[in-house]
Amino acid sequence: MNPLDRKITELTALYEVARTLSASLDIKETSQEVLRILGTVLGMTRGTLTLYDPASDDLVITAAHGLTPEEMARGRFKTGEGVTGAVFSSGEPMIVPDLDKEPLFLNRTQSRPDLSKLALVAVPVQAQGQTLGVLSVDRVFPAGSASLEEDVHVLTVVASLVGQAVKLQRMVDDERRALEAMNLSLQHQLQAKYRASPIVGRSAAMAEVFEAIERVGGSRATVLLLGESGTGKELIARAIHYNSPQAEGPFITLNCAALPENLVESELFGHEKGAFTGATAVRKGRFELADGGTLFLDEIGELPLTMQSKLLRVLQERAFERVGGGKTITVQVRLIAATNLDLDRAVAEGRFREDLYYRLKVVPIRVPPLRERKEDIPLLVDHFLKRLRQEHQKPTTIVPEALARLVDHHWPGNVRELENTLERLVIMGRQPQIQLQDVTAIVGERPPAGAAGLDAEASLTSSVQDLERQQIVKAMEDAKGVQAKAAKMLGITPRQLGYRLKKYGLAS
Repeated sequence: MNPLDRKITELTALYEVARTLSASLDIKETSQEVLRILGTVLGMTRGTLTLYDPASDDLVITAAHGLTPEEMARGRFKTGEGVTGAVFSSGEPMIVPDLDKEPLFLNRTQSRPDLSKLALVAVPVQAQGQTLGVLSVDRVFPAGSASLEEDVHVLTVVASLVGQAVKLQRMVDDERRALEAMNLSLQHQLQAKYRASPIVGRSAAMAEVFEAIERVGGSRATVLLLGESGTGKELIARAIHYNSPQAEGPFITLNCAALPENLVESELFGHEKGAFTGATAVRKGRFELADGGTLFLDEIGELPLTMQSKLLRVLQERAFERVGGGKTITVQVRLIAATNLDLDRAVAEGRFREDLYYRLKVVPIRVPPLRERKEDIPLLVDHFLKRLRQEHQKPTTIVPEALARLVDHHWPGNVRELENTLERLVIMGRQPQIQLQDVTAIVGERPPAGAAGLDAEASLTSSVQDLERQQIVKAMEDAKGVQAKAAKMLGITPRQLGYRLKKYGLAS
């Protein structure tokens, strides 16, 4: 081959090698193709990519052309052992014009029955100054030293491209392992959090909810959560999941009211490539993503009737097809649904399928509105303020009069409205304590109390006093018993603190 033709052939091979390596991060697959290109375009009869394995401290054949799987498996070398080990250790190319006469050549793979007609060229695979492995190829005699030197130049370029690909794959693998470890850690944190019950409440109404969570936790039964918006239905769904046999599986959510009707089916069941305009790739739906875990469908009452029949089939058969697909997919998913609608009325009006309603209502749990558990408001305020103090780095507390106004409020938006109100008070507050006027500026003045509310008011006053006592105890502990310092933390005078210490039996 004349020099010009050889140069054209080499450039063609390098182009194909670069295109192959950029097509995938699977180094075994791409390297196999690279070695095939070297064999086909450049006439090299046999080739191997041997990479260093830190786990075994060996050089291992990762990809090969012209070797059987059994021969590849035999290709393991210690660093410095044989031609491959010598090239790896030195980081320099090596030309063996006659394998039959080379003492370093070990023929470890036993893939060459006749060594008398073979030459070998081996070059280091390097990236960012680090030697990662060795690329080697065989040539059939006669091969002059000039042509073998030219092989070194070409293989060095190829090895450099392979080295960058290997480095990139390892970086991606390291990043993936780090993300998987982080994901596992977060899962364990969530499990610990929800098994410890983050749901705040000591009222009789919430005691019933806690009992229901414990009762259904050990089963796979479908659960229907009924309650107004903002009552914490998703929090309860998570608590059920993380106290169940599915706790190690995924917890996937979908708000049925947040999607247009034409997208609901694709979100639930996924779609095949080309199923509709814009479906450029296969996409798993929420049921597939939740396989082995829990699917939480919020606002189930807003699900279109056409989708209700398809959801019913999944609940009955645990099987479905992706949009645009014919393959039946089976899953093991625990379903928890939630709604703020009156589903009995929706069924009577023909807006919700009766058969689906009863399929969902295996275990119904009613989540009470905040106005039915007002004795929990001081606990919720304390819970939210602890988090908000940390998030906003502000030592905010609340005076009893302001807390009493929060307790007395109707809270149509329930716990979510209370949380948002407290966050606004913390962010906008200029004093270390939330005052009554701060609260009334947001929720309004207190309505006049009727005689029927006197008993409830007495109970709520007791809850407020309990919280005030807790705040005083904590301030005294933080101040190491120094009343002046504790009073400053609480935003009151030492005299007021002394009165309250006596009031709550805390005076020494």
